[in-house]
Amino acid sequence: MQTNIGRTDRITRLILGAAIIAAGIYLGSAIGLIGLIPITTALVGWCPSYLPFGISTCREEEHR
Repeated sequence: MQTNIGRTDRITRLILGAAIIAAGIYLGSAIGLIGLIPITTALVGWCPSYLPFGISTCREEEHR
């Protein structure tokens, strides 16, 4: 599995995921579990939805 998420994209996903989880906790809703998706993709460094479009937000030296 080749990395297709760059550093800025990872940071954005972590912040967005944490905000979604916090909103879910604040609202008392299980919808906050959706925040686990961007957090997981940020930690793994790979986003399956980027594949069909050939998108990669990381620089060449970041590819593994």
